[in-house]
Amino acid sequence: MSQQKSKVINRAEVVDQNFIEFVKSHQAEETKQSLEQQGLNEGVVLDIFESQVRSRQLDLMARILKLQNKVFYTIGSSGHEGNAMLGKLLRHTDPAFLHYRSGGLMMERSRHIEGIDPIWDTCLSFAAAESDPASGGRHKVWGSKPLWVLPQTSTIASHLPKALGCALGIELAQRSEADIPVPEDSIVLCNFGDASSNHSTAQGAFNAASWASFQGLKVPVLFVCEDNGIGISVKTPSNWVKSNFKHRPGMQYFEADGLDMETGYQQIKRAVDFCRQERKPVFLHLKTTRLMGHAGTDFEVDYRKLKDLEAAEAEDPLLRSAATVINHGLMTAEQVLDMYHKIHKECLDKAELAHKKTKISDLKQVMEPLAPYDEEAVNKEAARTVESDKRLQLFGNEKILPENQAPKHMAIQINKGLHDLMLKYPELIMFGEDVAQKGGVYTITKKLFQHFSAKRVFNTLLDEQTILGLAQGYSYMGMLPVPEIQYLAYFHNACDQIRGEAASLQFFSNGQYANPMVVRIAGLGYQKGFGGHFHNDNSIAAIRDIPGVIVACPSRGDDAVMMMRTLTALSKVNGRVSLFIEPIALYMHKDLHAEGDGEWNFKYPAPGEYVAIGEPRIYHESAEDILLITYGNGVPMSLAAVKQFEATHEAKVKVVDLRWLQPLNESAIVDLVSGFDKLLVVDEGRYSACVGEAVISLVSRLNKSDKKVKLSVELITGADSFTPLADAAKMVLPDQQRITEGLKNLNG
Repeated sequence: MSQQKSKVINRAEVVDQNFIEFVKSHQAEETKQSLEQQGLNEGVVLDIFESQVRSRQLDLMARILKLQNKVFYTIGSSGHEGNAMLGKLLRHTDPAFLHYRSGGLMMERSRHIEGIDPIWDTCLSFAAAESDPASGGRHKVWGSKPLWVLPQTSTIASHLPKALGCALGIELAQRSEADIPVPEDSIVLCNFGDASSNHSTAQGAFNAASWASFQGLKVPVLFVCEDNGIGISVKTPSNWVKSNFKHRPGMQYFEADGLDMETGYQQIKRAVDFCRQERKPVFLHLKTTRLMGHAGTDFEVDYRKLKDLEAAEAEDPLLRSAATVINHGLMTAEQVLDMYHKIHKECLDKAELAHKKTKISDLKQVMEPLAPYDEEAVNKEAARTVESDKRLQLFGNEKILPENQAPKHMAIQINKGLHDLMLKYPELIMFGEDVAQKGGVYTITKKLFQHFSAKRVFNTLLDEQTILGLAQGYSYMGMLPVPEIQYLAYFHNACDQIRGEAASLQFFSNGQYANPMVVRIAGLGYQKGFGGHFHNDNSIAAIRDIPGVIVACPSRGDDAVMMMRTLTALSKVNGRVSLFIEPIALYMHKDLHAEGDGEWNFKYPAPGEYVAIGEPRIYHESAEDILLITYGNGVPMSLAAVKQFEATHEAKVKVVDLRWLQPLNESAIVDLVSGFDKLLVVDEGRYSACVGEAVISLVSRLNKSDKKVKLSVELITGADSFTPLADAAKMVLPDQQRITEGLKNLNG
């Protein structure tokens, strides 16, 4: 058959007919071993086989109904149905992070809880129905709250770091005061394809698992590489996976045949048992094949030879499973085909019904689980205090309680604030590079390790993807993570762990799952050129557009403490993810107008004091001539510029510290701007896509409204450049003189 002619052949139909013809012609063969000798029994075999058939028929249904626009997803599990054996051998309380070819596993895992109809649930997901129990119609994902399958959209192994974090979290929760939500001997399942195993994110997770195990930590994670030999169109070199993973330190390697239940089941069981009993990371190399292409729109004949397609189809695991049930006398060929056709009809019928179900109908409904916020409950939690005797025991005595001390700079304030939060929340943990014994690069976490022990304050390896993955996994196990990313520039190396994973979980699980965390990030510029752009990163745009994430940035120590209280409360109450950017240049900043004036030191906020989300801080409340909006390093710089300006001008300037950079408090900004006809926005970020740009956009809309006919606006930003070393850094960042000149220009 020519390649051109084969293009018109529907490989799904070929796979379907191959199975039917194989069963019709198969003659029962004498078996060398009984099922019991292979660790199987009749019930297990029949269950797994039926689950495999269900998965296959769901794939076939999707290919048929996609043509009628009744199904919106055609990446299937055909060839990977051997993972149904994992569904049988693992418990439904073993947290599972699955890739998209996990149909057989989900069909079988659903048997663990009575009343779940996996075909119906999957059809609802395919149809993007509002009643889809996994995502509420937002995406086709494998997920189930009762089955402990966390919905996700990972296609490039970005789910591996959080699976590792979950495994470490199972062990850490048992040593902490967190309420672990799964049995203590649970293990974590994480499966992925052979191509994904090469991704840097996956490699980081494998390395971190080995690193932790090598040091004697318990890491009960079962990494399952479902090797079908190809990633979309790129072949995996023969023996690459085995050669790459067989001898990793601290990680046990197992192989299993996912194409043959009779050999594969016992092999998989050994891997599962080892992981559960030894509490060590396991790499299970599961042989699979890929049938019907990567997805429904994938014409494999464009890049694979017909003989290779036929060879893959000859390895169809359903053929071997059908042979097993017939050879062992569990079913006749007629019974196999009867089941096959009945399940086919069931899938089509349920898919047709699912198609008629209500879809998400408006934007509000789409976004509802994205960013839950119970303002009253969050504020109440932020104001909640702990018993005074506990604070006295921690800090020493009444005189040295932080609120009874003289005004201090930001670094000390944040440090004391973290002590208070650790005391308030026994489940709160802190981790990152250098945060423990050293106390952080800038001493922000000093003494926390000594006061709260290695159970709650600990160092990680140098890998931001792992740090943020750990945070997600720990949160699933009942802990409240406060990870530290050492510099904002380093965050960008791992941004997808927030953008693609942490921030999307509530959305894609329809609010059923959350991964609460407050990520502390040292950032922004003005370190006198120290470290160049690695230590002076002011790129906020890359994180402000992550849906559902709160981005906060204090400019003074007391605000930092109160904002952290609010963010931690938000995580506790609503499970939200927030990024807390701490301006490095203001950590030790003490003076405002003159050296030694101490005017940028502030009193520590008393327990219970907090800042509501979105609430700005306003300086010079009564000023009515010019409005200046800024944040972070721009605040003390602007206040100094305003003093310089007002010394020679009659105009008075009101200064607004936004404090909350995402989402912007638009109503507050509108109210403030409405009283002015002159506005100066100061933003150290780059001109393109800075926070100030969003403020100007908002103001431009206001300028066209009835509230304001004319508004003079000036924007001062950093240059579209990386920050250079030494004094050259001053050239790309705003300074006091530029702000003063901006005020003069507006004043006329």
